Amino acid sequence: MPRRCWRGGHGWRGLGCGQRLTAPRQAIYQALSGAQGHLSADEIFLRVRGRMPGIGLATVYRNLELLRTGGHIRSVDAGDGKARYELHQAAGGPGHHHHLICRQCGQVIDYMDFEKDELALVKKLETQLSGKYKYQIAEHDITFYGTCPNCAKRD
Repeated sequence: MPRRCWRGGHGWRGLGCGQRLTAPRQAIYQALSGAQGHLSADEIFLRVRGRMPGIGLATVYRNLELLRTGGHIRSVDAGDGKARYELHQAAGGPGHHHHLICRQCGQVIDYMDFEKDELALVKKLETQLSGKYKYQIAEHDITFYGTCPNCAKRD
């Protein structure tokens, strides 16, 4: 995960790293913050175009990539060939979650009701990896791929 330049606050005021909060970036933030689930670039484009009729798809893609590499949003691979996007949530912070993704239908579940044992396991893994590779681990992203109950019934 790339290091984020912006720190603190709500929203994207003062993106940092030479980035300004432009109208397209603000519209992308609003589209993602108001979304239920994970949106594809095309879905974000349609929502943004509702607010900014003159915006082009290339502008949305360019800004999504800039915001992703800056650590402000995350992309999720649901296995359907389309990246899906969500606002970045810092590990351990409110809203931090992992993903369960069905390889057949592409359903993405945000998993955030962590048990005490799960948190201890992740913390232990971070400590071991940090020591083994001499990394200062700042955050993590865990995704589990499998088959959802509905697809398992059909098989």
